[in-house]
Amino acid sequence: MKLTRLFILGVLILNLAAVPGFAQPGKGKIGFVDLSRLFDEYHKTKEYDKVLENRHNEFETQRNEKVEKVREAQGKLGLLKDEEKAKVEEEIEKLKAELLEFTKQNQTDLTKDRNEKIREILLEIEKIVSDFAEKEGYSIILNDRVLIYGNPADDLTVKMLDILNKSQQ
Repeated sequence: MKLTRLFILGVLILNLAAVPGFAQPGKGKIGFVDLSRLFDEYHKTKEYDKVLENRHNEFETQRNEKVEKVREAQGKLGLLKDEEKAKVEEEIEKLKAELLEFTKQNQTDLTKDRNEKIREILLEIEKIVSDFAEKEGYSIILNDRVLIYGNPADDLTVKMLDILNKSQQ
């Protein structure tokens, strides 16, 4: 998830830097934001984390039920006659295959949904930062990860968090 987050943050940085009108030298102000902090402390990110956690817990519950069925079937093997063992072993293999497919499909779905939501949230943050920059006369707003030094007076993170989370109140 960290790699995905870093990749998306990098893309967002490039998008912010490439917005026409921002790169006009000598015009406007320059500021920076901690994009990771904006993302992590944005109320929509926190809300979606809860949704994702609930979905993951539901998946784990269903998966554990399927695992328990496999264990029960394996426990019966020692008590069965040879003819019946073959049938139960076949059933166990079928249950294991279903469990693997269920796990793979759910993990794929959760990952896809998470990536879409991350993208949506980052685009929303980008829009709000861009609107703020235009309104307040900033020609450049950078992510603090690309800075070697930034004057704390130019750090717009708290202002951006206030704007982002204003809709929650």
